Amino acid sequence: MAKQKRFDWILLVILMSYFMILLDNSIIFTGTVKIAQDLNLNQATLSWVSSAYSLTFGGFLLLGGRAGDLFGRRRVFQLGLIIFGIGSLLVGLAVNAPMIIASRAFQGIGSAILAPTTLAILMDTYEGAERTKAIAYYGAMAGIGASVSLVIGGIFASLLTWRVGFFMNVPISIWMFYLAVKHLSKDTGQSGKLDWVGTFSSLIGMSALVYSIIGDWAQLPAFLLAVVFLAIFIFQEHRSHQPIMPLRLFTDRERIGAYVGRFLYLGAMMGFWFITPQLMQNQLGFSALMAGVAFFPLTVVNFIIALQVARLTAKWGNGGLLVTGIALTAAGMLWLSFFTPATGYWWGIAAPMVIIGVGQGFSLSPFTAARVAHTQGADAGAASGVVNVMHQLGGSVGLSILVTTQDLFKGQVIGFQHAILVGASLLFLALVAAIFLIVPGERQKD
Repeated sequence: MAKQKRFDWILLVILMSYFMILLDNSIIFTGTVKIAQDLNLNQATLSWVSSAYSLTFGGFLLLGGRAGDLFGRRRVFQLGLIIFGIGSLLVGLAVNAPMIIASRAFQGIGSAILAPTTLAILMDTYEGAERTKAIAYYGAMAGIGASVSLVIGGIFASLLTWRVGFFMNVPISIWMFYLAVKHLSKDTGQSGKLDWVGTFSSLIGMSALVYSIIGDWAQLPAFLLAVVFLAIFIFQEHRSHQPIMPLRLFTDRERIGAYVGRFLYLGAMMGFWFITPQLMQNQLGFSALMAGVAFFPLTVVNFIIALQVARLTAKWGNGGLLVTGIALTAAGMLWLSFFTPATGYWWGIAAPMVIIGVGQGFSLSPFTAARVAHTQGADAGAASGVVNVMHQLGGSVGLSILVTTQDLFKGQVIGFQHAILVGASLLFLALVAAIFLIVPGERQKD
């Protein structure tokens, strides 16, 4: 693809598409109460509004990444926009539980196509310093987008309706489709065909794995099903000449550390984003809007730090920046675990959020760079798919762990404290992965 000399429309398409995915994830956090009221959903049914999306998102990610390699990035990207836009419209129009759950599942398929394809387009388009800068923006969007989306979701839930957040994706998807036609070069992809055995075994295996964590019944059979089908998937990828997830992606020490670290990091952060707005509403009397705005200390700091990531990466190295970022995030989470209503918002939540925001700004871009490190062009889509699988599954696993931990205690505050401590522990394990896998792997390549 041609390098952009004027306004970078390609980067805009990549970042806006990624932001749409993040927006719909975060709106659920601040809009659950309103959704339940409007559609008469109980707590168990409400959980499926999020779970249905996670299952299809995680299950189709590898297919979405490999399809871009085989059939062309632009063509597959446009298909993802169509599915995501239609899914968003149907979610906004939902009038009952089956409709919103099915629509969220359909929307998740669109996200599973968009997420790896956008990162693969980034890798195809940029090289050298420009790639480092683009990855910095992409990684920053993961943190900033999630935080800003909490605010947007709070505004919609409090002042308008939760449906607006899904309706707005429709015109954005149409605009992104137009920009893709105009600015993305048409690529023909590679010769070959999809690995259907690998596709369906990974879909069933990962869906069963996610369900075994977040499901409300038959969790053990689901876990056993996941083990069986993931074993079939690994065997198939080993023997296939055209795998959707080449096992050679896991031969690089730096990438392995990044996959593990991202899984753990997002697990901690997803739980943090989910339980903290509820705490502020129930213990401090915040409205949904106020709870969203209360994330500004994290969002603003994250944005400022993100602008410095490209320069700091050149100075400290990707691994050094990542170690610093994870350590700061863990320190902020540890501080947050001491929250009590007596400490109040500013000292008990806002101040730790500043530290978390700095750490998040330092961490997400280096994670993205490390996870696609040293990949060949033919594997860019598959590598991007694995990146997003770790993101999605890590978030689902971590969220379930933190929520389960919180529910073990009678009081919400003490449950929150212990859940956040567990999140800090996950971050510590991510730090270990960065120190012993990513940093040595990066130095080995130098």
